[in-house]
Amino acid sequence: MGLHPLEFSECYLDSPAFREKIKAHEAELDKTGRFIKELYKDGKNLINATKQLSLAQKKFAQCLGEFKFEYIGDDKTDDEKCIGEFFFSPDIFICARMRNITETLMKPLEKFRKDQLGSAKAERKRYEKETEKYYSSLEKLLNMSAKKKEPQLQEADMAVEVMRQHFQVSSLEYVCKLQEIQERKKFECVEPMLAFFQTVFTFYHQGYELAKDFDHYKKALQINIQNTRSRFEGTRSEVFELMKRIKDSPQEYRQTSPISSEGYLYVQEKRPPPFGSSWVKRYSTFVKEQKILHMKTFDQRSGGKLGETESVTIKSCVRKTTDTLDRRFCLDIEITDRYVGHAPPAVMVTMNECNDPFLIHKKSVDAQLDDLGISFVKNSINAIETRGINDQGLYRVVGVSSKVQKLLSFMIDEKSCEIDLAASEDWDVKTITSALKLYLRSLPEPLMTYELYKEFIVPAKSATPESRVQAIHCLVHKLPERNRLVLSLVTKHLAKVAANSKQNLMTVANLGVVFGPTLMRPQEETVAAIMDLKFQNIVVEILIEQHEKICGDAPSSSPSLAATPLSAPTRQSKSLSRQNRPLAVYNPQVLDIQTGMRDQSALSACDRRAAVRLLPVCPWFCSAVTLSREPGWLEGVLEGKRGLIPENYVEIL
Repeated sequence: MGLHPLEFSECYLDSPAFREKIKAHEAELDKTGRFIKELYKDGKNLINATKQLSLAQKKFAQCLGEFKFEYIGDDKTDDEKCIGEFFFSPDIFICARMRNITETLMKPLEKFRKDQLGSAKAERKRYEKETEKYYSSLEKLLNMSAKKKEPQLQEADMAVEVMRQHFQVSSLEYVCKLQEIQERKKFECVEPMLAFFQTVFTFYHQGYELAKDFDHYKKALQINIQNTRSRFEGTRSEVFELMKRIKDSPQEYRQTSPISSEGYLYVQEKRPPPFGSSWVKRYSTFVKEQKILHMKTFDQRSGGKLGETESVTIKSCVRKTTDTLDRRFCLDIEITDRYVGHAPPAVMVTMNECNDPFLIHKKSVDAQLDDLGISFVKNSINAIETRGINDQGLYRVVGVSSKVQKLLSFMIDEKSCEIDLAASEDWDVKTITSALKLYLRSLPEPLMTYELYKEFIVPAKSATPESRVQAIHCLVHKLPERNRLVLSLVTKHLAKVAANSKQNLMTVANLGVVFGPTLMRPQEETVAAIMDLKFQNIVVEILIEQHEKICGDAPSSSPSLAATPLSAPTRQSKSLSRQNRPLAVYNPQVLDIQTGMRDQSALSACDRRAAVRLLPVCPWFCSAVTLSREPGWLEGVLEGKRGLIPENYVEIL
């Protein structure tokens, strides 16, 4: 199990368990910072201490071998596993000889350490400062004199409310920043090392010989890095959207819990004379059915040390009717064995009394999986395959929202559903593709159902392709008949789209990104669910590639995923399996092993007739560089062949 996802809804509870999760993320970032500092120091030794070159190389390789990326969630994708294995291969480095590693390795790593880890430390200080200010204001409110007038008390309450809002916003932003850096380091730390190794190998003859053995792994790792970067961008946008919605309405995003109420409870404890009494803050959880109250002493400002948990069974809980100001919010709580004391519920940070999980927002279109809906799916697929199967960016390029809504409303209305989209010129292809996606997203339940969502995700995390196909084959045949019929129509159609990827630039991997969240999604919208987006894409890719087998005859037996090993494939098997799988970029068509060029389309901002030189990872010159449609890629000509080059691997001349 890797790092736990940090749910934004927990920022409002600020529970001890949530603080422990934050501490785990902070420890991982501290470890990354120490790793980069050590790596930087060792790299300097390699530049300045040529007499001790061999020793420095060994220490540098050892430092790489000892580092391990922690991941968010309960499993990693194949790309993340391959990136993780990169650090466990020091043997590819020790035999190399190098002179200058400042430009290729030291500066990018130091920039990441200062920019990203530095910003995380700044956010951490702000978060701790807001924590101190908020809880101090709470205690100051509790200790106010009983002689204060009501306007003064109200003013103090308003000040505490303002501090609470500042603290919660700071908590949300800090949690978001932590998780962003955890994901970002997977490519921003590894990519400079990959470029550096390739520079070393091509600089010396011995390195060149090693580079030939390393070449297949380098190409696979470049794909892994690009895939991880693309998934990071998609996941980050989803996380920011979720954070924004929680900022606007935090009460709607409470998590499912068997606990009736939970939060911080200030308990007044009496001390021996002459000390009087004092307020002790405890994180408390109450289970209404069992009448059990669990209290745990915890203070965020003392390093997050946990006290012992005390559990009591409540016999009665009566609100005091006294008019004295310092007891205006108090309860008399009686337990089965002794009297506990006074507890002011008004200073409970959060009351989690809603056990209903937050459901994903309903769509504006009343779409149903009925005969009209199935007819619309068939009509749309026929029109797309007839009129626009070769259109570039099919399903990526979206139509005008108002037209899409209007078309879908027409097609699911019994009075106007007889339109033949294949023969009608009133609706362009991008409007039809967008309407089809909107229909699938607007169903009351996704096509692959909420019930089977987690079961579909499990095989995407297993090691062998055979076990994945077998498990998904069985699960598809557990779907309701109408769902399975529509899924078969859609995946068969997407397979035809992918077969024309040379013209439409939409490969299986691209279609997986587009249709992953459309065909399957979780019922509850959380950060953990967003982290599973990458596995949704894998499931849809398998459905497209194996649609004939999966949507054909029912399986003879159900697979046992428990017996399937979840370890990453070996490097050799990884390389062989990738030769038959399309690259996960916009229009990946052919990977030329000799030139390293991908015959694809790409995106970036540069002059139309510019010439570029590939950086040390791919030391060649390209001409006629043009704009592309996907971020992170350039389109150019290399040795008479036109295709895509990763933007971060080129230098514009």
